[in-house]
Amino acid sequence: MSEETRSDTYAELASVGPYGVRPGHALITMVEPHPGHEYAYNRWYEDDHYYAGAMAMPWMYAGRRWVATRELQELRVPEKSAVARPVTAGCYLSTYWITEGRYDDHMKWTVGINQRLNRDARVHQERTHVFTAFQDHEATVYRDGAAGPRDFHALDHPYAGLILQVVDAAAPEERATLLDHLRSRELPRRLAGSPAAMVTVFRPTPLPGDRMTYVKQVEGVDTRLTLLWFLERDPAECWPTHFADLESLGGPAARVELVAPFIPTVPGTDLYVDRLR
Repeated sequence: MSEETRSDTYAELASVGPYGVRPGHALITMVEPHPGHEYAYNRWYEDDHYYAGAMAMPWMYAGRRWVATRELQELRVPEKSAVARPVTAGCYLSTYWITEGRYDDHMKWTVGINQRLNRDARVHQERTHVFTAFQDHEATVYRDGAAGPRDFHALDHPYAGLILQVVDAAAPEERATLLDHLRSRELPRRLAGSPAAMVTVFRPTPLPGDRMTYVKQVEGVDTRLTLLWFLERDPAECWPTHFADLESLGGPAARVELVAPFIPTVPGTDLYVDRLR
């Protein structure tokens, strides 16, 4: 068995390189199951792919799935999104944290394992990747300062909702300025007194050339920021009072390409599957 799995190599690998808990990188993937395949997709992802294609991989240490019912899909803006066409596409979202400094190591494994899963017919084909990108962590802004869960807790803490927001700077050289404006001014102001406990900010990285063919190359690598708002309340309950104006985030120097609310799935169940259409 050791010859087949190269077990001795694991001891060597564990003794070198970073092994902290900071979410230095993330995988954020929004997917639309094809009509009529919603239940099959949900069971495949929860029963197999979430584990074999994600959590069992080295350096991917936290994950959570989210769902947008039709009610939540209809809250999305802008109507003409560069991310989701139509803007309601992508009713399932999965978010994963990857250990800082282990992106290259993880990518080698994820390409290899997904090639194997595809070869072994363990990939559900009746789905479309609307927005799938590996991302580098840029900042986390907290509502309550040092109190409360940290960003490395975020995918395990029982948050009641999440908002995926995608913002493009006007030009590559303006992204750093946009990030500084969000981190130091706009996000702290919007978080104060809101149901959102924190916002994590990432920037996308290109997918490897040997990625699976059903996943399109990442757009906006030089201009885009991806924000995850972690909510303590169901977004449908607090949308008008706190989040309906997120399309204006960043001001005239930025374009918001997507604001999409989600609620957590309940693992091992098909809850909400009948409310997607």
